[in-house]
Amino acid sequence: MARKTPISRQRNIGLMAHIDAGKTTTTERILFYTGVSHRLGEVHDGEATMDWMEQEQERGITITSAATTCFWNGHRINLIDTPGHVDFTIEVERSLRVLDGAVALFCAVGGVQPQSETVWRQAERYGVPRIAFVNKMDRVGADWRRCLQMMTSRLGANPLPLMIPLGQGEDFSGVIDLIGRRALTFDDAAQGAEVTAAPVPVEFSDEMEAARTQLIEAACEFDDQLMERYLDGAEISPAELKAAVRKGVLDLAVVPVLMGSAFKNKGIQPLLDAVVDYLPSPVDLPAMVGQDEEGDELQRPAADEAPFAALAFKLMSDPYVGHLTFLRVYSGTLNSGDTVYNASKGKKDRVGRLLKMHANQREEIKTVRAGDIVAVVGLKSVSTGDTLCAPGEPVILESLFVPEPVVSVAIQPASKPMVEKLGLALGRIAAEDPSFRVFQDHETGQTVIRGMGELHLEIIVDRLLREFQVAAEVGAPQVAYRESISAGAQAQGRYVKQSGGRGQYGHVVLEIAPGQPGSGVVFEQKIVGGVVPKEYFNAIERGVRDACARGVLAGFPLEDLSIKLIDGSYHEVDSSERAFFIAASMGLKEAVASAGLHLKEPVMDLEVTTPEEYLGDVMGDISSRRGKIKTMEARPGVQVVSASVPLATMFGYAGDLRSATQGRATFTMEFSHYDPVPGSLAKEVIENARSEREAGLRGLAA
Repeated sequence: MARKTPISRQRNIGLMAHIDAGKTTTTERILFYTGVSHRLGEVHDGEATMDWMEQEQERGITITSAATTCFWNGHRINLIDTPGHVDFTIEVERSLRVLDGAVALFCAVGGVQPQSETVWRQAERYGVPRIAFVNKMDRVGADWRRCLQMMTSRLGANPLPLMIPLGQGEDFSGVIDLIGRRALTFDDAAQGAEVTAAPVPVEFSDEMEAARTQLIEAACEFDDQLMERYLDGAEISPAELKAAVRKGVLDLAVVPVLMGSAFKNKGIQPLLDAVVDYLPSPVDLPAMVGQDEEGDELQRPAADEAPFAALAFKLMSDPYVGHLTFLRVYSGTLNSGDTVYNASKGKKDRVGRLLKMHANQREEIKTVRAGDIVAVVGLKSVSTGDTLCAPGEPVILESLFVPEPVVSVAIQPASKPMVEKLGLALGRIAAEDPSFRVFQDHETGQTVIRGMGELHLEIIVDRLLREFQVAAEVGAPQVAYRESISAGAQAQGRYVKQSGGRGQYGHVVLEIAPGQPGSGVVFEQKIVGGVVPKEYFNAIERGVRDACARGVLAGFPLEDLSIKLIDGSYHEVDSSERAFFIAASMGLKEAVASAGLHLKEPVMDLEVTTPEEYLGDVMGDISSRRGKIKTMEARPGVQVVSASVPLATMFGYAGDLRSATQGRATFTMEFSHYDPVPGSLAKEVIENARSEREAGLRGLAA
């Protein structure tokens, strides 16, 4: 069966932005103007199509990325609306990994905000071409020029305006299309569905011509022939301009900028035109590069005739159809009922049903092709980031980056009959969300969950009750501290035990040194001469890694550590894997105890937007939380304070800030890095951690 839409007319895009920049509102307008929905859903009413979760509707925020499909000017657009809150950054990460292009939204008043920078870096990581949409041009204090300056200074971007506004703030009435030299207005009575093109008003003509000249000069940098024609004084046609800008976008050299007001139904149709004109189709991008099972490079071009290859980027439980796996198909075709090979796990799996998703609505289809995004029912062995391919044509594609969670709480079921249900529910949520972790504290027996922030964990506990009917009790949020060393050391671990029968003997000599930040635990064996047989190397590595996971100071994981096995000895009869496992664990603890062991804590980047009269109170409060003020910036009517603050001091900050500013200040916060904990505080943290463990052990004994 032939394609309904040629692959060259397909766009896989995502909307990304800081929280409350208007992503979901923009998506709702796109669905309305493309005919997918017949009414405008509003976020503040809890009726947005793409915010289908109960928690999203109640809070007015996007929590999970939602996919849909629409059509515009003969092009098929697969669209993913992503969250803006930093606690759900994995949803942006996994979406950008599989998308061909992105629309970055910026608030015309706020400009480039902290989460704008985060999502921009995520797009940079995967080389995703972008266009920008400056939203909320109708707001008081809107300043599109300042927004462009911030894109340059904060993001290192090269913004290129394709339009200028017809007024801004309360006077915003439409936009001027620089390429077409026309003014575009949007009929309020028709909810913006009717677009009127008219000559540019005289009072804007000089500004338009100056901006258009800058646009042409910038576009010529991407096309040498166009540059020659321009220098010769030839008239540059709109088609030539668009082609040059498109080339710059695909080369990641420029970011076209459009503007409007999604809430006031202005500027969305030109944005859709820009998606079609400038963002790439799957065939505009280089062939996807992967590896075969021997590690040799393979390519999978975006063609239906190529061997099937797809990446599983999202897992979800659907109450009606069960377990869903979202795939981005990079090459080949897939039919319902086909068998696929999970190259990441070395297992075969059978495809059940294929579904095209529209938020949480489903449409069953029989075949998917290169470039498609689809949900699959029936896959049992798949995890987020796995590669699925045709049996006999194995390939492993690049997986996705998963950020480390920084906040943890102990959790327990409200009643004993729910113990098993809680474990199953947490396992399913952890399978869906790679940034959420569940583990058992071996010493206290407690179940501990770890996530990206308080809101992240709050939503998960809420889901336990609503989706899985498991009532759970959680403790106070705990900071994910880390232990680390500041100097190198060498020590030996010797485990010798004699009993009536066969004894136990293991002996290792370890050398440790501080590793690079973010390197984790790196283990190398440097044994010479066979003083320790090879069959014990795995047990030794497991022993040191187990000791690192349990920590030495206060049970917090050791990280950024280089460990070398340099010597040891064994007994022909008494040595065993268990003996060397224990000896390695003992040796590591001995070494780190003499290596300047210290505690590290997560430090957050904080940005507070506050009315000027509360600036002193806000700054004083940040200082009292061990925060360091980095910058202050005056914006219309407010001051924006940027600071670095330890996470340990930030629990409950939302309520404190509301109280101090009569609810008029807002803040955003995201993880930045780990820093050493000051000495006196470190001692207190260690003592508290040890006390909690002892209390947990006493509870187990009782």
